[in-house]
Amino acid sequence: MNVLFSAAEMTPFAKAGGLADVIGSLPKALRRIGVDARVVMPLHGFIQRGRYNIAYAFHYQFGRRRGVADIYVHHTESDGVPVYFLESYPFFGQGWQLYTDTEWDKQRFIAFSEFTLALAWQLAQREGWKLDVLHVHDWHTALGSFLVAYSRFDSFWQPVGTVLTIHNMGYQGDWAGAALFDAGIPTRTQPDLLYHGKDGNLLAIAIAYSDMITAVSPRYAEEIQYPRFGEGLEALVRWRAHGGDVMGILNGLDMERNDPATDPALLHPFSVQNLAPRPLNKTALQAQLGLPQRADVPFIGAVTRLTAQKGFDLAIPALYQLLAEDDVQVVVLGSGESHLEDGLRTLEYTYGNRMRAVIGYDAVLSQRIYAASDLFLMPSRYEPCGTSQMIAMRYGALPVVRETGGLADTVQNYDNKDADVGTGFVFLWETPEAVLGTLRWALETYRNRSEAFRRMQLRAMQTDFSWNKSAAEYVRVYERAFSRHRSG
Repeated sequence: MNVLFSAAEMTPFAKAGGLADVIGSLPKALRRIGVDARVVMPLHGFIQRGRYNIAYAFHYQFGRRRGVADIYVHHTESDGVPVYFLESYPFFGQGWQLYTDTEWDKQRFIAFSEFTLALAWQLAQREGWKLDVLHVHDWHTALGSFLVAYSRFDSFWQPVGTVLTIHNMGYQGDWAGAALFDAGIPTRTQPDLLYHGKDGNLLAIAIAYSDMITAVSPRYAEEIQYPRFGEGLEALVRWRAHGGDVMGILNGLDMERNDPATDPALLHPFSVQNLAPRPLNKTALQAQLGLPQRADVPFIGAVTRLTAQKGFDLAIPALYQLLAEDDVQVVVLGSGESHLEDGLRTLEYTYGNRMRAVIGYDAVLSQRIYAASDLFLMPSRYEPCGTSQMIAMRYGALPVVRETGGLADTVQNYDNKDADVGTGFVFLWETPEAVLGTLRWALETYRNRSEAFRRMQLRAMQTDFSWNKSAAEYVRVYERAFSRHRSG
């Protein structure tokens, strides 16, 4: 089966969040089980062509409402996955930002969806690679599902199945009607879409027109059918779910890239078979950050975007009280909303001998935080899947998480006994008190139930978060999408 992934970002070329990690690892897993999965993404201006051996492949033109666009296709392979980069002035090829102004991004990604379908046709003509399933991701490439549905009168597109994966319902590409009209996109006439007044919402269009829809965890697939997390599209999702067209498939983790035994970022590699070097990563990171070097002190880490979604407005008051009353060290790496950045800076100023706020992103530092931390804090209000908790567990840091989305699907709550059950500490209420109380519970376990803590640590490190099971589930989704248009 031939599957084309259409996405805005992909590790290692361009990354803003977990979407890039999925696109960087799922196609590789699919190819291992016989799916010819390929990726198309924009050639963002900051992508280092020489570093990744990205070479010019061919050029084609595409007629649009306002003229003819020249599209230059560039190509490379990433872990054996063919990747195509589309360059077209003024949409892609220049600039140093992955995402820009929202209104301009709508125009850019509407064009990208059109160019993607044209690329699929070009690949069939030039390479004999005939598309079976188009797999679109989030609102940026969601329009592709509608364009395929609209084009089924053509024998080339008639058998093609479409799959939408929702990585985060909070971002939808709404109010795109004017941009769609300006680009000459045909009218969307699906009745449920029109009834809810969402024919200008790019994500809603894909929910209405895709053959199959997946969310990035089973729990999130349920949550988005209701108002709290459906973000205004819950009725559309619920309608598709009633037809059996919505599935929750847990994101996997690239277990090769995230391996504490071989991670080049770590000064002291370790494994589940040899945990002895792990504490050295704590003292090494303490030295790097200018904190007192103490192997005995509980170390709490976080690597996060600082947004309302991630719950750090709940965490900061809890950390104030915890640092005032307890002997712990805390490091938070992240960036985002200015008031949360300022809150962490103030926290560091107040407790500078035990707290570090590193504003920004540092790939090497993030891996060292995973390896050094005893506890890893993720107090998210919602988390479609999340990969940080998986990496933390693989590196032996027990997550402290809110019971939502993929966090609920991946972190097993401690049984508060001998740890016959548990890989972390879970709370439900969205309050600073819940964060503080759960951190105190985790610290009490670390100090006074060390054997139970170690049992959970080993269980967490041995949890299989590989893509093997999820890739097989995606194959079944592709087969269902493709079979809907199979003649005979």
